[in-house]
Amino acid sequence: MSGRILVVEDEPAVAELIVVNLSHAGFAVSVADGAESAWQLLVARKPDVVLLDWMLPDLSGFQFIRHMRADSRVRDVPVIMVTARHDEVDKVSALEAGADDYVTKPFSPRELVARTKAVLRRRHPQMIDDAIELGGLRLVPMMRKALARGQAINLGPTEFRLLHFLMTHSERVHSRSQLLNQVWGDRSYIEERTVDVHIRRLRSVLEDHSLDRLVQTVRGMGYRFSTRLDN
Repeated sequence: MSGRILVVEDEPAVAELIVVNLSHAGFAVSVADGAESAWQLLVARKPDVVLLDWMLPDLSGFQFIRHMRADSRVRDVPVIMVTARHDEVDKVSALEAGADDYVTKPFSPRELVARTKAVLRRRHPQMIDDAIELGGLRLVPMMRKALARGQAINLGPTEFRLLHFLMTHSERVHSRSQLLNQVWGDRSYIEERTVDVHIRRLRSVLEDHSLDRLVQTVRGMGYRFSTRLDN
């Protein structure tokens, strides 16, 4: 498991419990004890998931979510509310405000980790270490292992990340700029044609197993991974 988690919690004991369990699960965890410090971390590092307490000393978690969803820089970051408020009306209000999940205190650490993984799986499936198999290809991210029709194939680190992203978002078309952002990260100095180079390298490896057709060019739009022959 990988991913950056921001924990916004003003109770030190609760924050420590969350951090220990998420760190053990393989997450990189940052902690803020209030809305102001949380916002600075949120904008500077843009985590993959925010675990947010409702009752904060300087701003409610409910208000914090509303600020997030109104800011284009961080509106797409998933949020899990972690709170002692049990009433159904509170859960509904949080979800309607933009929360992706709602966990009440006291909580099971194992359940909280599982819910965090579930949110990541929905929003960022490429970060999940689970093996994925499509169209005769099998990737095992944790072992950086790739197999084509059961035979191991040799992919470079970038080609592996590129194929993993495409497979975890199969049938969707991604532009070159989207692939640069998702696979290479925020590196504006890399030209878009770099994507074409790595796509060619990836196809070259897959061609030896007659699987290069899985990585398809959508003229004028970008690339996609598809097992459909009629595309």
